[in-house]
Amino acid sequence: MATPQPFEVRVGDDVLDDLQARLARTRWPGEPVDAGWRYGANLDYMRRLIDYWRDDFDWRAAEARLNAFPQFTAPVTLADGSSLDLHFIHETGSGENPLPLLLLHGWPGSVAEFLDVIAPLAHPERYGGNVADAFTVIAPSLPGYGFSAAPPAPIGPAAMAGVMSQLMTDVLGFDAYVAQGGDWGSIIAARVALDHPQGLKALHVNMVPLRPHLSDGAPALSAEEQAWVKAAQATRLKETAYQEIQATKSQSLAYGLTDSPAGLAGWITEKFHVWSDPKAAEPPFTMDQLLTNIMIYWVTGCMNSATWLYRGLREENAYSLAPGQTVTQPFGFCLPPNDLIPPPPASWLTRLGNVQRDVRLDAGGHFTALEKGPELVAEIRSFFAEHAR
Repeated sequence: MATPQPFEVRVGDDVLDDLQARLARTRWPGEPVDAGWRYGANLDYMRRLIDYWRDDFDWRAAEARLNAFPQFTAPVTLADGSSLDLHFIHETGSGENPLPLLLLHGWPGSVAEFLDVIAPLAHPERYGGNVADAFTVIAPSLPGYGFSAAPPAPIGPAAMAGVMSQLMTDVLGFDAYVAQGGDWGSIIAARVALDHPQGLKALHVNMVPLRPHLSDGAPALSAEEQAWVKAAQATRLKETAYQEIQATKSQSLAYGLTDSPAGLAGWITEKFHVWSDPKAAEPPFTMDQLLTNIMIYWVTGCMNSATWLYRGLREENAYSLAPGQTVTQPFGFCLPPNDLIPPPPASWLTRLGNVQRDVRLDAGGHFTALEKGPELVAEIRSFFAEHAR
């Protein structure tokens, strides 16, 4: 394996000048009366967000926050024999024996979700914690996302699990490590546990990453599980049209989202609202937080390749467990109440494997590291201290 090469985020002034010109020429759509967020991204909020992006947002400050952490790229090999350069943050933890932690994002997120949690995880003693709980944090940009190169064609989370195992064991040389993820990161971490278990001591997620096998002798669903399945199906019918287009005709979508910063912002911002606090007047994040993440998609032009995971998932069927298949490593959950799909009963989780922790947060949504960072850090420390150290 090649030696990882140092990397810094450096966006050219020409890219920023072009963005400013596009923002100034935004062509706005209409909106139904009293629309709120029922039809998608709210027009009044989007006007304010684009105005802030054009007039007040400081990308150079966001760049500096990203570059405060050591970053690298390294070539990794895909199953078809091709290779791509994978970007990752590598923050070495404090103390004599920090535990390597693979920290995985999803869509429409990025490594920007982790800017407030990396240092507390790597250096707990600086935040009132115990240095014995330190992690060496490895936070990659998923293939096709942000500063990682795209594969030549869509791949799914099972293939990405192979990439992440390769990064941790072959490229970085860790004999043992743990993994944590949300959204796609939770599914990829689970597939590492299932398909590449060597070295992975335990995993922790803030989204349910797998569907249990429910036939061939599996216990019948309880009344509580049946009610949850019905509620989850209703939510999917209402909220997952984006999955259908991103899994089928992503190329058609990509022209608009790659050409229009306002279009890109609308597509992403609506998810940060409805998956976090759908009853609120606006997303529970600062505009700087939202735009730092959106800018990573814009300056890299990665929205098209970032959606390919949806096609790859269907081609792999990586979400469903096979008969008799479960996660055997210690498995921890920290689930927010306001996610895309409501949290399932505890009995559903036990169908997935060796569940050792099932924490339900009182507030927050899908982007847990960004919205409920201190709570998530505490849960990560506690779970891995008990099950991996």
